Amino acid sequence: MLSQIAFWGAVELGLVFAFVAIGVFLAFRVLDFPDLTVDGSFPLGAAVAAVLITVGINPWLAAAAAMVAGAAAGTVTAFLNVRFRILNLLASILTMIALFSVNLRVMGKPNVALINADTMLSPFFGLGLREVYVRPLFVGVLVVIAVIAVWRFLESDAGLAMRATGANPRMSRAQGIDTSWQVYLGLALSNALVALGGALFAQTNGFADVTSGVGTIVVGLAAVIIGETLFGARGILLALIGCVVGSILYRIAIQLALSTDALGLKASDLNLVTAVLVAVALVLPRLRRGASS
Repeated sequence: MLSQIAFWGAVELGLVFAFVAIGVFLAFRVLDFPDLTVDGSFPLGAAVAAVLITVGINPWLAAAAAMVAGAAAGTVTAFLNVRFRILNLLASILTMIALFSVNLRVMGKPNVALINADTMLSPFFGLGLREVYVRPLFVGVLVVIAVIAVWRFLESDAGLAMRATGANPRMSRAQGIDTSWQVYLGLALSNALVALGGALFAQTNGFADVTSGVGTIVVGLAAVIIGETLFGARGILLALIGCVVGSILYRIAIQLALSTDALGLKASDLNLVTAVLVAVALVLPRLRRGASS
């Protein structure tokens, strides 16, 4: 069993990565664009926020700047794909590789610590609640705001145009939709959310590291797939809620697996556990369909 601190720590991390899951959902499910840029835009958001906070910038402004940087990264991927017709997967890989060097440039070193620095959470630590509760509650409120904002956007005319672009680009162009613009907008929004997750990760954990983005896309996809397995295709709002729930359940499952002595797993087995969880999430819906037929 998990201790109280371990449980709330997993919930907190799951909520932080819910921003990644929503961003991955926008790219993979709405736009039908396999975007690996997130492995670079997540640490980019952490790097930008951490560096700005250490020089005295307001942490909220630092998080906003991180989102702008993430949006710029997504725009680069879209530019390579739209302007130069580079395969979407390859375009995102090129951007991801370039961002590793960019992140090192931004931080000036592999790791930036936020020891004793004011963060977005600092004003809430004096409210009488234990720190173990403050962090997930704060991030949870931001996640709710993000879910509502993305849901309202995807239900708007602009969002419907983006969804149409992902579903059928040729028909969308026939209806007068600028599909190239939708790719730019979708990837910018997706990576802005991922970078915000990176900024929150840096502020809740007290550091930004250039390697923190490794495997981010796998975590995001795992959350999306788990959410789809639980909620199915029942509309945009439930899909977004599924991303959040999937992210939290994924982190709790990882924490349980690594904390269970009987399994004998170590922290180095994280990727193995992730692969097993994603495989199970992918297989379960097929087993259900097979049983029902």
